[in-house]
Amino acid sequence: MEASRPFRLGRIDYANAWPIFHYIGDPDGVEVISKLPSGLNKALSEGELDMAAISSFSYAQNAGDYLIVPDLSVSSPRRVNSILLFLKKPLEQVLQGKIAVTNASATSVNLLKIIMKRYYEAAPEYVTQPPSLEAMLAESDAALLIGDDAIRASWENTRYEVLDLGELWRNWTGYGMTFALVAVRKSAAFAEPGTLAKVYQVLRESKRRSLVNLEPLVSKACTLIGGTADYWYRYFTELNYDFGPAQQAGLQLYFNLASELGLLPHKVEMEYWTNPSAVQVNE
Repeated sequence: MEASRPFRLGRIDYANAWPIFHYIGDPDGVEVISKLPSGLNKALSEGELDMAAISSFSYAQNAGDYLIVPDLSVSSPRRVNSILLFLKKPLEQVLQGKIAVTNASATSVNLLKIIMKRYYEAAPEYVTQPPSLEAMLAESDAALLIGDDAIRASWENTRYEVLDLGELWRNWTGYGMTFALVAVRKSAAFAEPGTLAKVYQVLRESKRRSLVNLEPLVSKACTLIGGTADYWYRYFTELNYDFGPAQQAGLQLYFNLASELGLLPHKVEMEYWTNPSAVQVNE
């Protein structure tokens, strides 16, 4: 970190990450920067950010430089509702055809490749495009969208079969899937332990407050994205924002499969930041 600048925290503005960030405000000595997941992945890897919510796959690519911040993630025990594969043709043809994938994130794209290769034993062609459903499907047999783009497309869609990648992963492996983590650069953790501990508590408290009362997030979603309150209550309830043993096991399996398929150059062992201000008393 440069001594002249504040600690920089990257936040995802997709609705699926709102509970972690909704109540963080403007912490002293911290600059909060919002980007798409792909932008946060790049900014954290290049040292432009000190800590950020990033794609799980991006963590794996940079695990030597990062520490996972505990208890915070965007995970789905089953269906995720915002990582969706839209099929223009029957699945049997898609498996041998072309799939357009969003350029907004890496975790979901590589999850799709793992599912296609290992679950369906298929090897379709992939083409990366900006997240616009009709443009993606103009010359492809299926399209993968994530986040708010996927949600809006699912409401507007009246023609295409839709597969939920969280649900596919669960049905195949028996595990939930973690799509995003909060990670901190090791250099920042060592340089600013006090600030990191403060930011961690702010994020955990935001998660706690958000999940105790979803109404503010539901109202925000209805206003900014659309849809009904019932939809959004179900959406936030079906996601999980912890990163405990169940989430860790599912993500480790994902990393192992990605490594076996050559999507990652090496195996990944997850390393965690330990909050030095947390004092545990055992009596």
